[in-house]
Amino acid sequence: MSYLETTIDVYKQAAEKPDVGLCCTTTPVWQLPGLSMPKIMLDMNYGCGSTVNPRDLVNNPTVLYVGVGGGMEVFQFSYFTRKPSGVIGVDVVDEMIEACRTNLLEAEQQNEWFNREYVDIRKGSALDLPVEDESVDVAAQNCLFNIFKADDLKQALQEMYRVLKPHGKLVMSDPVCEQYMSDELRNDNRLRALCLTGSIPLREYIQMITDIGFGTVEIRAKRPYRILSPNHYPTQELIYIESVEVCAIKDPMPADGPCVFTGRTAIYFGNEECFDDHKGHVLLPNQPLAVCDKTANNLAQLGRDDIFISDSTYFYDGGGCC
Repeated sequence: MSYLETTIDVYKQAAEKPDVGLCCTTTPVWQLPGLSMPKIMLDMNYGCGSTVNPRDLVNNPTVLYVGVGGGMEVFQFSYFTRKPSGVIGVDVVDEMIEACRTNLLEAEQQNEWFNREYVDIRKGSALDLPVEDESVDVAAQNCLFNIFKADDLKQALQEMYRVLKPHGKLVMSDPVCEQYMSDELRNDNRLRALCLTGSIPLREYIQMITDIGFGTVEIRAKRPYRILSPNHYPTQELIYIESVEVCAIKDPMPADGPCVFTGRTAIYFGNEECFDDHKGHVLLPNQPLAVCDKTANNLAQLGRDDIFISDSTYFYDGGGCC
């Protein structure tokens, strides 16, 4: 059985019998006026973090979500996009699609504002999305793409890029791991399907995103996720896995490379009114400015003793230099 077939089998079972411990989401469920979340959606919340922030859902966007799970995310998104097919959900597992549709019926009964026609559930693969070119404002996935091996991950990212409008956002949450994993771990299809051994280093993850053409990447959060211990897995050392929340924006690629925000900040503390690098970045005295890694490195190369540049915090919440 291939790793993709194993994944389908795992989530078929999770659709037929909710598995609360299948993933380990550490971020709270949205609390919004008038939004009542069915318990079954919470039980089937198979993610490793949060994806879309409410601020991404302004101006009545069309939203795509790949891997619908129990329907929690598509239901939340529809709170902001209250129009027919305003949210498109895609899944390859028939049983998960059926469970999602059933759960949306329950959500409709619990929420006066919600109409199930707001959510358009489609059968399809992340590797061949049943969605038109440049038709989506926001695309998202939660703890899915880490399952893919390199070639398939590249294809899934290319598909997301294809369906996004110019300046559209791809918002993702996936496990990442900076440590070496043995071939035994990497080739265990079930562990990969459980969102453990497909984790790659964050730098490689970002590189794959920018190689597709996304000109701006934001690392919005990074959190502890799981431990693979020698007591339970074929490893000689503890392997630490984190979950990362990333927003990739379909901006044009700058001539000098992508703008990747990893939570670095520049602070000017000199005696002048301001510091201007004449490349679009003006630092006011003791006013922190979020900068992308490229700008941080360029400022550091100036060798000035009146500009402080922080290390990456892996938390970026908007604003800044670009």
